[in-house]
Amino acid sequence: MADIIGAMTANVPDTASGRVTPRGPWLAPGIVVITGIQAAGKSTVAQALAERLPRAVHLRGDGFRRNIVRGQVGMTPDAGPEALAQLRLRHRLTATCADAYARAGFTVIVQDILLGEHLARLADDIVTRPLAVVALLPDPEAVAAREAGRPKTAYGPDWSVRDLDVLLRSETPRDLGLWLDTSRQTVDETVDALLERAWAEGAVA
Repeated sequence: MADIIGAMTANVPDTASGRVTPRGPWLAPGIVVITGIQAAGKSTVAQALAERLPRAVHLRGDGFRRNIVRGQVGMTPDAGPEALAQLRLRHRLTATCADAYARAGFTVIVQDILLGEHLARLADDIVTRPLAVVALLPDPEAVAAREAGRPKTAYGPDWSVRDLDVLLRSETPRDLGLWLDTSRQTVDETVDALLERAWAEGAVA
C-alpha cells in the first residue's frame, strides 16, 4: 500500500515556476492536519499549501477558541478540567468542520497546536479518509527568530518556546504522521516537501 501511495503522490516540478505541482490525492477530497508549536509556521504553510491546490480550505483550529466571547479558559501548564474540556471541544469542532468540507469536495488543510495525546485524538475524531498528519519541527532557535520578527506575540509567562518544543518532541507520538525539520526551509520549500511527502509518509489508516 505504501508503494501505491508513493507512486500516486510522485509530484513533479512545475518547469515554469520551479515549484512542485500537486497531483494524485492532492486533487481529490481529503484532510491534512498540520501541527507544530507557536510560531513554527503552521498558519503560513497551511495557507500557502491551500493556495497551491485547486479546491482547498485552510481551517484554523484556534478559531473555535476565539469564538468563545466570555468564559474562555486557556491552556496553561497546570490546566484544570474546564481548560481541557474547552480544548477537547475545540478539537471535536475542528474534526466535524473538516469532515463537512471534505464531504463537500474540498481538500482541507487543518492547522493547530496539537501536542501529546491530543494529536492522535484529533486524528481519531476525523472520519474522512484519506487523512495525513504533518508536524513542523523548526528548532527552538529558528522559532525564537520567527517570533521576534512577527507583529504579534505568541509566547507569554505560561509557556516558553522550549516548553512547547519539549512537549512536541518528547511527549507527542513520533509514529504518527510526517515529522519535518523546517528550520532552514522557506515557506515554498516546506510546501514542496509536503506535496512530495505528506501522503506517502504521513497518511493515517
